Amino acid sequence: MKKFLKIIGWVLLGFLIIALIVALINRERLVRLYAVVGLFKQEQIVENFSSMDSKFLTRDLARTSEVTVPWEEGLGELPEQFDLFGEMVSVAQFLQQTKTTSLMVVADDKIFFEQYYLGTKPDDKRISWSVAKSFLSALFGIAVSEGKIASLDDPVTKYVPALIGSAYEGVLIRNVLNMASGVQFDEDYLDFDSDINKMGRVLALGGSMDEFATRIKNTIAPPGTRHQYVSIDTHVLSMVLRAATGKSLHQLFEENLWAKLSPQADAYYITDGYGVAFALGGLNITTRDYARFGLLFANEGKWRSEQVIPAEWVRASTVSSAPSPANEGTQFGYGYQWWIPTGSTTEFFAVGIYGQYIYVNLAQDVVIVKTSANRKFREPGQSGNGIKRETIELFRALAAAAGARASLAGN
Repeated sequence: MKKFLKIIGWVLLGFLIIALIVALINRERLVRLYAVVGLFKQEQIVENFSSMDSKFLTRDLARTSEVTVPWEEGLGELPEQFDLFGEMVSVAQFLQQTKTTSLMVVADDKIFFEQYYLGTKPDDKRISWSVAKSFLSALFGIAVSEGKIASLDDPVTKYVPALIGSAYEGVLIRNVLNMASGVQFDEDYLDFDSDINKMGRVLALGGSMDEFATRIKNTIAPPGTRHQYVSIDTHVLSMVLRAATGKSLHQLFEENLWAKLSPQADAYYITDGYGVAFALGGLNITTRDYARFGLLFANEGKWRSEQVIPAEWVRASTVSSAPSPANEGTQFGYGYQWWIPTGSTTEFFAVGIYGQYIYVNLAQDVVIVKTSANRKFREPGQSGNGIKRETIELFRALAAAAGARASLAGN
């Protein structure tokens, strides 16, 4: 009996040792998974959004220019109030309520206003979330202009055969740019079991985003018939872009954007376990560099004297070309990974969850960047369309004030 118990003891010890080894091997993955679970907690969210490289796999995006383009600073102050659908609202209160972490207003290529909140700093590299989609669109336009992608009416499977048999079979590149692929994908960030959150766990555990995309099988509409915002579309665009150019998204970003814009700082992408950039929301850069990108589009793709992005692509990207959305009351149109206020021909914007924005107002020659850590981003606003609609009204008021001041300064 004693011999039997001794054997059992050794067996249990062996299992314990194996369990410890497995735990050590998977420690980093478990830490990243824990980080995802706590990423949006109220007491952590502000700091988390400035330090994503401590929680996920990442890859740096190095700037090659040693000299940044100087901006004239300190030209004005924000208005005290703005008209929000007939009610005068305090600008400072709105910024506080939406948990703003930085705000930058550039008018006539000069800094009208720049401020950092909630303990954030100018050199923080803030997470873009879906603002990254508009950066991907820019890189896509460059590849099209170089002939790497023959036509937007090519099926995505022409470049990525691995998508044959998935919900993306038969879907055209143009459909995906317009978020009108017709694939079924649950984008509810507040549902633990939604597709977007399953994707987040794949990312955290070091899985393959490409493989995740190929596993999507169901559709909700024929391609090109209905705008339905699904973030996985942007990852599929990155798959097409990488296949067509033979380069990683990191290489394309460094060569085609970061080498051109004289950025404030290096940047980085969150990656999956295979080093593939989290194209739909993993870009992390400074507020001033978000503004540089906005100015690039405000100037039809030109930075200083160099045409970085074809002007034709900038114009095509920032007009509403997507079919009608499932929700007809959205009040926003959609282009190639950019949003356009309905009825406007002089405004467009990029937006990410929790309140990240790059807003361009061509009429006022103004670019506005707002980063935030707003856990209430899905609460409905007075317009019936949530905080996004209200924030655009704020931006319009700030653009009018900054544009008027810049005009006076120029006279």
